[in-house]
Amino acid sequence: MLDLKFVRENPDIVKQNIRNKFQDQKLPLVDEVIELDAKSRAAKQEADDLRNKRNTISKQIGGLMAKGQREEAEALKKQVTEFSEHLAALEEKETEYAEEIRKRMLVIPNIIDPSVPIGKDDSENVENERFGEPVVPDFEIPYHTDIMERLHGIDLDAARRVAGNGFYYLKGDIARLHSAVLSYARDFMINRGFTYYVPPFMIRSEVVTGVMSFAEMENMMYKIEGEDLYLIGTSEHSMIGSFIDTIQNESDLPFTLTSYSPCFRKEKGAHGIEERGVYRIHQFEKQEMIVVCKPEDSMMWYEKLWKNTVDFFRSLDIPVRTLECCSGDLADLKVKSCDVEAWSPRQKKYFEVGSCSNLGDAQARRLKIRVVGENGNKYFAHTLNNTVVAPPRMLIAFLENNLQADGSIRIPEALRPYMGGQEKITE
Repeated sequence: MLDLKFVRENPDIVKQNIRNKFQDQKLPLVDEVIELDAKSRAAKQEADDLRNKRNTISKQIGGLMAKGQREEAEALKKQVTEFSEHLAALEEKETEYAEEIRKRMLVIPNIIDPSVPIGKDDSENVENERFGEPVVPDFEIPYHTDIMERLHGIDLDAARRVAGNGFYYLKGDIARLHSAVLSYARDFMINRGFTYYVPPFMIRSEVVTGVMSFAEMENMMYKIEGEDLYLIGTSEHSMIGSFIDTIQNESDLPFTLTSYSPCFRKEKGAHGIEERGVYRIHQFEKQEMIVVCKPEDSMMWYEKLWKNTVDFFRSLDIPVRTLECCSGDLADLKVKSCDVEAWSPRQKKYFEVGSCSNLGDAQARRLKIRVVGENGNKYFAHTLNNTVVAPPRMLIAFLENNLQADGSIRIPEALRPYMGGQEKITE
């Protein structure tokens, strides 16, 4: 959510930012906010004037009563009552204006960073850098669920009977591999100075609307029937939510956190053949990283966060690249974002395995996450998040890149301690 004063003073910048995100339908919101803000400020000024007049007259009433001028005092009391009634109506108007302003401000997108490429959708995202050499072996690589089934590691049919499409049973060494990757990710981030968390897996609606846009909420979140609770789509939601309505000391910043959680997502819409199996599912687990920092440090942390993910995947011998998200592919709260994509030797292309985002002060404004500096001034923190790893999607890249000609799966050295020293998975 933008600063209202910024919108008031820079409407052209806000409108151009909307155009850059190809959301022209939102352009009228800027003028509506400015008009409502003017009415709100006028109502507030009138209310303040009325309060001053009422206070002045109230003092006069006391003086008149002391002099025995009861009739004059009663006349002024009547005037005070009229002022109070009018003041109540103005205060009600102020509340209405504030609600209407907030409703619109929550929909106006955040100002994107100047470095973000302008593009309409994800087809116009821009490759930044590649890490590791993509390899296509001279033997056929089966589809990932075929690999898992041959290794007796997945049961999709049972999951469909129990929960429907978009769910899975992992078992045996594949299930152990799944847990090993998460445990390794946890320790990987702890070794980089992040504090480990296991957060609540449900959050209230005020946190949901604080951490994401309405469009994201509608497409992602599962609501708990009859309660003000939603299942989280990522632990970022709980972790940023933990700072709601707090004032942090600047000397305590930055907060660098890494959190594990299951994630639940609707994943609406039809998907292609490459997204069957365990690529796009309703339930998965993830290790996340979150930073709450000073505004001047957020871009530095943005660079560190995506590099952590690259380093993690490279430690498992998986080639990756980073892809800069263009303006039209950025969610409304994001200032800048990039995807980390892993190499698929079967498809001979990269696919998304994580996303790194700088949200500026958008979440902090919505959730009232403030910082008090040494001079006593308060300001809104900046928040960032990034995926460390999200199996089982990551397992697709892992299995394809570590598949051997004899059908076994090589376990990279970094992961072996989490697999009981096991060096490969075989039938």
